[in-house]
Amino acid sequence: MTSLRILFIGGLTSYRALFNWLTPWVLIPTFILSPIVHILLFAYIGRTAGVGDDRYFLIGNAVLNAAIPCLFAMGNTIGGERNQGTLPLLISSPAKRVPLFLGRALPVIVNGFVVAVVALGVGAVLLGVSLPTATWPALAIAVAVCSFSCTGLGLLGAAVALRVRETAVMSNVIFGILMIFAGVNVPLLALPGWMGAVANWLPLTHGIEAARQLAAGSGFAAIRADLFTEIALGVGYAGLGLLLLAWLERESRRKSTLDTA
Repeated sequence: MTSLRILFIGGLTSYRALFNWLTPWVLIPTFILSPIVHILLFAYIGRTAGVGDDRYFLIGNAVLNAAIPCLFAMGNTIGGERNQGTLPLLISSPAKRVPLFLGRALPVIVNGFVVAVVALGVGAVLLGVSLPTATWPALAIAVAVCSFSCTGLGLLGAAVALRVRETAVMSNVIFGILMIFAGVNVPLLALPGWMGAVANWLPLTHGIEAARQLAAGSGFAAIRADLFTEIALGVGYAGLGLLLLAWLERESRRKSTLDTA
């Protein structure tokens, strides 16, 4: 029961503490306006260059923007604790580490899912892209899987934050890598071979491809393998993040290096 309280209540409390707001409306520029402008930018670049179509850029960039909370919020679960001076209390607490950190990931997954779905819906209206109603449930599943896998990568970033002070810079770099490598705006086949090989091991790559197939009329069975691969990547990155957190915590205790980043 204690672990469940840490997982759900502790995770939600930590998530709420990430934001220093006077009103929640200040999140609209970050979580709604920015993703929509991002989609429109690349859609119009594609139109001007005469490559791809609006649907291609809409889906790729809408799913990519799930990474905004998935990367930045997870990185701040450690960086924020350090900035507020509560990191030593967190590390010294007797709470089990798996529910402690996985609980912080659950609200982030929901946040990433909502950001991507809203961006997808609003972007489709603004660009005049038709997405059949029947495809939305499967698209929602694909987006949820992408949010999960990207949060796994964010958890790994949170572990690195024990040694890196500027977590926002690190998250921006990772976001840029995903935008370039994951087939968001450029087809994987158009990338150099080594970039395509790297892309297969990154979150979002397989999920974006699955979402595009669904939007093109494919059934859920056709994208099942891509979704399972995306889930496996999320589990793998989350597992690496938990292992790295445990190791860095032990090293911090041994060398007294907790606050030297």
